[in-house]
Amino acid sequence: MEPEIHFELDVHIAAPLVVLCLLAASYLSAAETAITGVSRPRMHRMAQQGNRRAALVNGLLDRKDAVVSATLIGNSVLNIFSASLSTAVLTDLFGNAGVVYATLVITVLVVLFVEVLPKTWALLQADRMALGLAPSLNIVLMILGPLSSAAARAARFFLGLFGVRGHSADDAQAQDDMLRGAIELHGEGQSGDAAPAEKAMLRSVLDLGDQTVGDVMTHRGNVALIDADQPTDSIVTQVLAAPYTRIPVYRREPDNIVGVVHAKDLFRAVKAAGGPEGVRIDDVLTPPWFIPESTVLFDQLEAFRARHEHFAIVVDEYGALRGIVTLEDIIEEIVGDIEDEHDAIKRGVVRREDGSMICQGDVAIRDLNREFGWNLPQAGPITIAGLVLHEARRIPEVGQTYAFYGFRFEILKREGTRIAELRIVPPAAI
Repeated sequence: MEPEIHFELDVHIAAPLVVLCLLAASYLSAAETAITGVSRPRMHRMAQQGNRRAALVNGLLDRKDAVVSATLIGNSVLNIFSASLSTAVLTDLFGNAGVVYATLVITVLVVLFVEVLPKTWALLQADRMALGLAPSLNIVLMILGPLSSAAARAARFFLGLFGVRGHSADDAQAQDDMLRGAIELHGEGQSGDAAPAEKAMLRSVLDLGDQTVGDVMTHRGNVALIDADQPTDSIVTQVLAAPYTRIPVYRREPDNIVGVVHAKDLFRAVKAAGGPEGVRIDDVLTPPWFIPESTVLFDQLEAFRARHEHFAIVVDEYGALRGIVTLEDIIEEIVGDIEDEHDAIKRGVVRREDGSMICQGDVAIRDLNREFGWNLPQAGPITIAGLVLHEARRIPEVGQTYAFYGFRFEILKREGTRIAELRIVPPAAI
């Protein structure tokens, strides 16, 4: 019969070992929380400014899964070892009751000093703690990295048995949603108008990739055009009367745009010739720049920068004139309307005391949504008159009223088949 082996551990040795295990586990808990809660944009900026520790944090963030796995494995091993060590010592001291005492003591110590306290501290000081722990975390990753990789492969194997497949690349839509969520959180709790205005501008920047020039262009019905076959003095009069410095010029029919006249070029030529009679309009025209209405706003903004221009003619798939788009149109899509002393009154909306709006039919839906916080659909028609026609599915008569999307629309004026003016009653005023 083999002799029974009895292992006794001196409490003076075990107690310091338990404390060291709990301290190391606390460190790993804080490191795990810090590395998952750190602000990556801030670390990226600090790294660009030469902060070496921020560069280390960025390197850890690139391997976040491995870092988290390593800290979890180390934390689990230390907690289990400290619990086993405490149980062995207290069992020797108190017999079977020592198991209960060890469970209570270790539970309190782990929950309070290993989980709650370090993780709360790390959440409150995530960036600072991540910068402080980054060098030591690299050492932990070197030691426990192979073990965490093996554990990750085993986890993926067992997940595969249940039909769960991971994605190696981040979902672009998820990244976009994360960025939009960060924008919505920006300025929470601040007073004043700065934060809402900043959030609106940031949202608009993200939307540049989803909108086309057809959404922001000035429609051909509102574009000032000049017939190249008119006398030069008549052209000069029209340019002087127009609130624009660049005007498209056509010949024979409006769809046949032959160039763009710049007011300064025209007036400079008139002065040099001693009068409009000595000026040929073709000599002062600049070549037109045609773009399709399906061009994405972000791409068009880049094109404006590349060509050093800020005026383009928008055409449809058949080459017919659809309107014009300028750099100012795209900038206004980001920052809101920019009006100067030469702008015509183009908003076309009058608020009434009863809460309703008298609105011109050519006002853009996006402008109404932005101005009044409405949620009218923007996927189809561009103007409010177009939306009414789309929903009514007929040419409405003056005096007719329609209700959709919670709004009420009353036709006040028609010009031919076009809705020129209507009264809008928002849900709050119904």
